[in-house]
Amino acid sequence: MSTIRDISLFPAGRKKIEWVKEFMPVLRTLEKRFRQEKPLKGMRVSVCVHLEAKTAYLCEILREAGAEVAVTGSNPLSTKDEVCAALAERGMQVHARFGATPEEYKEHLRRALEFRPHIIIDDGADFVQMLHEEHPEYAVNLLGGCEETTTGITRLKARDKAGRLNFPMMAVNDAKCKHLFDNRHGTGQSVWDSIMYTTNNMVSGRTVVVAGYGFCSSGIANRAKGLGANVIVTEVDPFKALEAAMDGYRVMKMDDAAPLGDIFITATGNKDVIVKRHFMVMKNNAMVANAGHFDVEFNKEHLRELAVKVEERKPFIDGYFLKDGRVINVLADGRLVNIVAGNGHPADIMDLSFGIQALGVVYIAKNASSLESRLYKIPDEIDREVAMLKLESMGLGLDTLTQEQIDYQNSIG
Repeated sequence: MSTIRDISLFPAGRKKIEWVKEFMPVLRTLEKRFRQEKPLKGMRVSVCVHLEAKTAYLCEILREAGAEVAVTGSNPLSTKDEVCAALAERGMQVHARFGATPEEYKEHLRRALEFRPHIIIDDGADFVQMLHEEHPEYAVNLLGGCEETTTGITRLKARDKAGRLNFPMMAVNDAKCKHLFDNRHGTGQSVWDSIMYTTNNMVSGRTVVVAGYGFCSSGIANRAKGLGANVIVTEVDPFKALEAAMDGYRVMKMDDAAPLGDIFITATGNKDVIVKRHFMVMKNNAMVANAGHFDVEFNKEHLRELAVKVEERKPFIDGYFLKDGRVINVLADGRLVNIVAGNGHPADIMDLSFGIQALGVVYIAKNASSLESRLYKIPDEIDREVAMLKLESMGLGLDTLTQEQIDYQNSIG
């Protein structure tokens, strides 16, 4: 039985799902294939994702592949109630609602895992954490799973290194069709879509401070530059810092950037990137947003300690009014700004990521007997298949090597 806000919302959710399907040709191709082949027949799949239209379509494809599906959200503020209703109306177990309390969120995770799945799809490794630390009994049938995001992969790598990963997991985020496009181009566009819509402010001429220079944050910086911003990058990695400098950005410590920025965006996957001493020197009406998975990248408790009052100034903008009269504006409560205050990544870019997810799940189902309890890369043949399907859908051509060229590449002199 589902745990959702209101099943009567399903028509609006169905319209959203049907819209994104038009722009996800890779998934449409896989849907047709899975409908005939039923590669997941007899299996149960539990999915923890940002529960909106694009991920809902992925869940429907898993159903077409023959699986029973239970779904929950990976962030209470990214859940779309009408989309939850549309999935529940189609017979899936759905345990999620917008604005769930931390206790409700945890219970929704538990109920989706109580399903005792054969395969999981995780986004941030909350499923993995619960299956290891709280409810290992729900993993009795588990063959393995796929992890969507950078933060989740970081947590899985730590667990794998410590020898505390009890089942196989596929690092979807490390696939080329994921991080080269979703992380860079998807994050770059969706973050600025949400910030511009939410604030109704100019980006051109502003000083934007981007914390980190991985694939997500480099996409954010690139879009900011294209919009006319003056961009500062902060980093802890010397190679990424050099890359940012040679891409044309100013690179400095956050201590030096804090008084200069008009808009701050964190995308590091780590905590306390912006703390009290940084808030104390920010400009009046500085805006702070997070594009990392968890809401820990800037320390809201530190900011709350400095504030004499906190109030909503606009939807998804909380003003922290400081004793000296300055206001620091926090977007989307420090959670993922692009999906909490916006529509998330474009459908046509998520087509690549979810193509990897769908084929990754099928790979686990077919190869479970040979997989060990560790973190795996997505096989190159899956990555390549998704790329080729996308190129074909875009009407783009690709050269092929002649046998003579292949022999030349493989020659030793």
